[in-house]
Amino acid sequence: MDWIKRFNSAINYMEEHMRDEINYEEAAKIACCSLYHFQRMFSYMAGIPLSDYIRRRRMSLAAVDLQSGGKVIEIAYKYGYDSPTAFNRAFQSVHGIAPSKAKSAGTILKAYPPVSFKLIIKGDVSMDYRIEKKGAFRIIGVSMPLEKEIEKNFEAVPKMWQTAAMDGTIPKLMSKMNGTPMGVLGVSACNDTNDWRYFIAVASTHPTEDTLEEYQIPASTWAIFTGEGTGISIQELEKRIVTEWLPTSGYEYANAPDIEVYLTPDPVNQKYEVWIPVK
Repeated sequence: MDWIKRFNSAINYMEEHMRDEINYEEAAKIACCSLYHFQRMFSYMAGIPLSDYIRRRRMSLAAVDLQSGGKVIEIAYKYGYDSPTAFNRAFQSVHGIAPSKAKSAGTILKAYPPVSFKLIIKGDVSMDYRIEKKGAFRIIGVSMPLEKEIEKNFEAVPKMWQTAAMDGTIPKLMSKMNGTPMGVLGVSACNDTNDWRYFIAVASTHPTEDTLEEYQIPASTWAIFTGEGTGISIQELEKRIVTEWLPTSGYEYANAPDIEVYLTPDPVNQKYEVWIPVK
């Protein structure tokens, strides 16, 4: 449960800096995980993306400042907005009214208090998993850059899979698959030193050709979970891993890629594995 305490410490750090610049990397460092895993775990546990949470908290505080007599333009700059127009859009997205109307008596505003995480053990549905140590291995495939705010990738990644299925990339990759894990891989390579990229790939020793590129997965310890269903069910499994398994497992995220292994090509009834790097 130590990592839950660290996560709450990261929340406290962000709360202390709501009225100035929040360093996401510093918050992740306090939580002792990568920025990618910090955002992902926060989203699963809080049920809201980190960027949305921060916007809601800032607009909650901004409403208090406005009702205390603050000027719109001063409060806009106070919360990191370069123009009153951008601040106005953010404020309306949270409260449903313009900032100038927040000063009126009787105006209804929304308050979003700080989140605080605690451990709740459910255990009503089992999860099948195994722990496996594996040396470094090479993948080949296609990739795209990922945004640092991970929710911005939720549309781009599925479109990439659609394109790969339609243009023949996936069958081409499957013909070159000769290593483990045996399946088509979705790899989120998001460490804190290099640009973030998402790969559709296979484990292979074949040389790269045409538009294919290679990437080296580092030696790691993996928690490997099995499941079946659709693309939605794999997301539900990943959420359960973070919110139910990880807090009581004795493990933490390690700084290595997350891997989704699609064992069957059927999009309606997939069999898959989720590989989580742990320490």
